[in-house]
Formats: sequence, structure tokens, C-alpha cells
Amino acid sequence: MNIEELEKEEQGPDPLIPPFWLKKEGRMEWFQKKLPDLEVFQSTNLSRAFHDRVLKFSTNQCAIQFFMVWLSPARIFRPRDFLAVETLMKANPHSCLVLISRSLDTRRGYKILKPLLDLGFKILAVTPDLASLVKDTPAETWLKQIKDGERDPGKISLSVQLSNLIRLAVLYKYGGVYLDTDFIVLKDFKGLRNAVGPQEVDQATRKWKTLNNAALVFDKGHPILFDFLQEFATTFDGNTWGHNGPYMLTRVTRRVGNTPGYNLTILGLEAFYPVNWVQIKRFFKKPATEEESKWVDETVLRLSEESYGLHLWSSCTRKTVYDEGSVIDRLIKSHCLICRDTYNL
Repeated sequence: MNIEELEKEEQGPDPLIPPFWLKKEGRMEWFQKKLPDLEVFQSTNLSRAFHDRVLKFSTNQCAIQFFMVWLSPARIFRPRDFLAVETLMKANPHSCLVLISRSLDTRRGYKILKPLLDLGFKILAVTPDLASLVKDTPAETWLKQIKDGERDPGKISLSVQLSNLIRLAVLYKYGGVYLDTDFIVLKDFKGLRNAVGPQEVDQATRKWKTLNNAALVFDKGHPILFDFLQEFATTFDGNTWGHNGPYMLTRVTRRVGNTPGYNLTILGLEAFYPVNWVQIKRFFKKPATEEESKWVDETVLRLSEESYGLHLWSSCTRKTVYDEGSVIDRLIKSHCLICRDTYNL
């Protein structure tokens, strides 16, 4: 796809959200009509080269193989999304990052990533091949049913569901670390293996209640990834937010997480989600009193010592401006590489 075609495509609404008034049968019919025009499902020269490109890139003497997924247009890859990439590379400079994205696998995407590529960091944007990613996994049948109009895609954007699926499939096929693009990465991930983190814990017992799939660390072919893919495919619900993501992860882990040989590690709340989506906005505000300044100092120190990364809950904070002197501002200034004047765009 040339840059003019990409720009034309980016001007429209999300093509994977069905009209809100449609019910199940109507959504399935709508999706069938849209399918020929949905590039994410099409096979192209770039998508067919996905496996070979990832394998070749992975021979780059990577300390850790990271993956991110970006299914949105390149024009909305904002400075805060770029921040996730640059803080990742600063904290893990000898690692490799594969950005699974058709829109970033373009001249525009290259221009976005060029400041980090020019510094010698190993980053590759690659167009996904859905068919090869799910081949020989339980999700292969799901993808066929969706494409054949035999499964309700749901009212939530299918891009959200595909992102949930791709992260599982890519770790199952290649192994490594998956991260969402709304993180400030604070620490080297060396030593983490077959690990997930909770977004919620029981206040009395401190035991985990709900896991999140924004950060996943797994060996290639880990059996619980197969279980996740099977759960995704068999219980898919495109109408309930989180059902195929965090809540799927939680359901499966409760059921099989203690299986002998799985060796699954449930990290503490502080590892990736030290603050929830309700309280996160406090991290964007500058201190107004001496007591608040002390809290900011203590929070920045605690996060730097205890957390691998801070999840920013972009669905709640994407348009939130961070103040100078806030926790977010302090963390950005300590962990950025390019260090733009602002990441508030």
C-alpha cells in the first residue's frame, strides 16, 4: 500500500466497528460484506513474508525479544505511544522489538521510528499474517468462522479482539515479551520468565483477583498459551469488554495455572499495574502542597525500584495532559531517550 492510499484510509472511521444498531445476524452479514476491503485479513506480499522477517530479525543477538501490536493508522501513533518504545529500548538496550503493524510497516512508519533506528536500536515494524499466526492453534477455527460469517464479531471493534489474539499467537509461535503501547518502561526485563501481572488484588489477603494481558512474558510454545488460545476461540464474546482479554486470562489461570510443569509466575501488583485506571490521573497532576510533593518523590522512587513498567491505561488517559513536576513528568524525564519537549500530544 503506498503512502497516499494509507493516508486516504486513515481519514475514515474504524472499519472494524459495526453499526451500533445491528444485532447478531446483521453484524455477521455486515462483516461478510466488509471482508474483501479489510486489509488486516488480506494476504499480501508483505504479510506472507511475516514469518521469515521475524525469524531473520530474531537472529540479531537479542537479549530479549519484545513484541507490540499496533492495528490503528500510523497517523495516530502519538508521542505517548512512541514513549513506550523509547523507554523500552532505554531500559532494555540490547533487546529487539517487533512492532506488529501494517500501518507502521510503511515509509511513514519508518519515519516515526527513525530517531531510534538511527541510534542503533533493533526495531522492526512488520505486517501481520493472521492465517500463519493462528495456523495449528485452536484459534485457526475461530478465524475461519469469523471470515465465513459463522461467528458474531460483536459490537466492540474487532481490532481490539485481533490485538488480544495476535499477542497470544505470536508468543506461542516465537516466545518473548508482549507489551501494550501505553507503558512507561522503567526496568530491564532480564530474569522474567513465564509471568503475568494482576491489575487487581484482594485488599485483605493481597492475593490476585484479576489478571491483565497488557504485559505477558512467555517461552515459545508454553502450554498455557495454548489454553489461552483455546479459551479465546471457544468462548469468544465480541460484545463484552475484556471478556477475550484480561478476563479470559483470569479464567484460564484460575483453572489451570497450577498445573505441574507450567511454572507460571503471578507477579505482584507493583510489577506492571501499581496504580489502577481510577487512580492513575493523580499521577498526571503537579503537587500543590509540601505533602503532595513528598508523595510524588516517594511514588517516583517506589516505582523506579519496584516496577518493570507503569501502565498508563490509555483508554482513560489518552487525552489527559500531565503537569510539570507530576509523577508522569518525573518518570518521563528520567526514562526517555529522545526526550521531546512534551508527550502530551
